[in-house]
Amino acid sequence: MPVFLRNEFLRPVPRVNELLVRQTAELLLVLTGMPEAELSILLVDDLRIAELNRSWRRKSGPTNVLAFALTEGDDTVMALNLLGDIVISVETAAREAVKERVSLHSHLQMLLVHGFLHLIGYDHEKSDLEAARMHDKEREVLQELQKKRRGKMIRLAVNVDHVATLREARGISEPDPVLAAGICELAGAEGIVVHLREDRRHIQDRDVRLLRQTVKTKLNLEMGAAKEIIKIALDIGPDMVTLVPEKRKELTTEGGLNVAGQKKKLKMVIGQMHDAGIPVSLFIDPDLRQIRAAKDIGATFVEIHTGRYSDAASENERDHEFELIAAAAEEAYEAGLRVNAGHGLNYVNTSRIAALETIEELSIGHAIMARAIIVGLDQAVREMLGLMI
Repeated sequence: MPVFLRNEFLRPVPRVNELLVRQTAELLLVLTGMPEAELSILLVDDLRIAELNRSWRRKSGPTNVLAFALTEGDDTVMALNLLGDIVISVETAAREAVKERVSLHSHLQMLLVHGFLHLIGYDHEKSDLEAARMHDKEREVLQELQKKRRGKMIRLAVNVDHVATLREARGISEPDPVLAAGICELAGAEGIVVHLREDRRHIQDRDVRLLRQTVKTKLNLEMGAAKEIIKIALDIGPDMVTLVPEKRKELTTEGGLNVAGQKKKLKMVIGQMHDAGIPVSLFIDPDLRQIRAAKDIGATFVEIHTGRYSDAASENERDHEFELIAAAAEEAYEAGLRVNAGHGLNYVNTSRIAALETIEELSIGHAIMARAIIVGLDQAVREMLGLMI
């Protein structure tokens, strides 16, 4: 399955996940029955594709994708399974992705399919009938690619802290976050998240111990790097821990960890957890410096903080924050880290983040619990899962 990829787009932003582009191309060859064919992909900027557009199509200015087939009328080339070259302008693709409100990689996938269909004989410029034929085939192939992606569907982990917050408001035993966790799992959640804070404002030690015994999917313990909490985590043995910053006066976690500024301390905690067989995730802002630091100190996961994206006051601001998250997730993925995301996600803004193929899991709490007051917890979880498909 020889896919040759050359990236001549040398700017740091937007960053292209070359591995994902290559994997998409390889899957495309398989889905179209040509697993042994050779395909070349060139990623460039607007200036370079404008030169090619002028030289080969006699058209001025940049375009998004060009396809140069090698098989036209050449039986020898066809016998060798040499398809040709697809050239994509990352610069144009990035602008179009923002306009379409999709991730850069999702749009690159669409352009790759479009160019590929040109290589195998489709041409929307010949006639309206041929344009309709190519459009239908493009949609069919994209749907097949999407099905393959959904084979590794992004997971939902539900944070049940707010159930405990309501319980502690009255100082009684109800509602019980342990019971709530069970309902979330039955509704399809693949993980339960709780934050055991030093001040025990909501989740209590008893909750964590009972959840460790009852959670059937995965228990993710959020925690600050405090000695007392570290000891409890090592004693209980959750399926994973997520290290988060913690301030006593904050209403909720404000921003990500400064991993780069406390590498020695965090590396020690990660080492303790790894010795106990507990993988560690670091809750970080979408900042490439923090991602590199997380990799350096041995984290297994990073969880990208989506708070600024969720709280954005304008569409332009939201688009900007989304691009930062997409770039950070791809950077972490390429570095060998596993990627989760969360904070502030709700029933309006989650789908866009869920479409990022580099992210394995979303952690969502407040929005689901708020919705549960209206429709019930089981329904609230199922509705959120529906948005993540």
